[in-house]
Amino acid sequence: MRKSKFEAGDGTDPVAPSRRDFIKTAAIGAAAGSAALVGSGGGDQVAQAQTASGETWWPSRWGAEDEAGASNWMTPEKTLQAASQIRDGRVYKIGRVYEAGMPLFGARVFGVRIPGAPTGGPFGANNLIYNDEFLATEIGQVGTQFDGLGHIGVLSGDVANKKDHKYYNGFDGTAVSGAYGLSKLGVEHVKPFFTPAHLIDVHGSLGEMKDAGYEITLADVQDALSKQGMSEGDINSGDAVFFNTGWGSLWMKNNDRFNSGCPGIGMEVARWLIEKEISITGADTWPTEVVPNPDPNLAFPVHAELITKNGIFNHENLFFDDLIADGKYRFVYIFAPTPIKGGTGSAGSPIAVT
Repeated sequence: MRKSKFEAGDGTDPVAPSRRDFIKTAAIGAAAGSAALVGSGGGDQVAQAQTASGETWWPSRWGAEDEAGASNWMTPEKTLQAASQIRDGRVYKIGRVYEAGMPLFGARVFGVRIPGAPTGGPFGANNLIYNDEFLATEIGQVGTQFDGLGHIGVLSGDVANKKDHKYYNGFDGTAVSGAYGLSKLGVEHVKPFFTPAHLIDVHGSLGEMKDAGYEITLADVQDALSKQGMSEGDINSGDAVFFNTGWGSLWMKNNDRFNSGCPGIGMEVARWLIEKEISITGADTWPTEVVPNPDPNLAFPVHAELITKNGIFNHENLFFDDLIADGKYRFVYIFAPTPIKGGTGSAGSPIAVT
């Protein structure tokens, strides 16, 4: 029997789409639209279509030179507010273990080597030996990954013109691009997070894990909050909001299906998060947003809306099982991105304190 395109695969299933396929599909859709204009003698219309909205999202509320985005909500007052909500002092790891067999986007890799094994020694009369590790990977974009502001941009015109590559706060490609790290919007500018967090267990509320392509609606969010004894009014400026979809249960068990897409939030919930003035969102999935998008011409529009246009960060491939088992839907989210100068994101181990 032929498998559906979202059915579990064995690693060689030609039907199962890869994450990169969604980008290609959206690009083909956009190109088709442009081709239609060209075919009708509308060559000039193509260029106009790319820039017709004239949309700008800068300067940021934190100033024209800001590179910290919504992490600016992290103030002493916010820290004290978060600390006051700690009740039992329990600490939960909500990040995944980094290992070679984890699901990876496209052709990304994760390889650890111990050179020499041991790397050095023996030294001294006590015969000391030591080990170092050599890590080859996209350090900010594998496993549990924190997306920085330089990770996502939007093309506003000519792809060959870096001035038309627009990022958070209006920085363009001439300012951001760098062969040895980003010149602007590197992850080193992000402030450490210590903030109240709200976990929305959509999986538990719906009673099932939805398939790839299912868009979490605002009604889904409101229902889940209600069932958890929470409300929209609990969420304040600078808070973190996370989503549990159940998709994380596929991690290291069915990587083909995990990579094939996922349920997630769409633009409706993204705009709600923007209105709530959150600092960061995230999920137990690899993009947080729904994939494939209901509009086949769009590639990761929630990423662009949150990160590029509003400076709101995204933490992917999180693990909430222990929190949910203990009925902990409110906690303090703590994470300090690894300050790699010019980095697009960060690996690391976020924690939840209740």
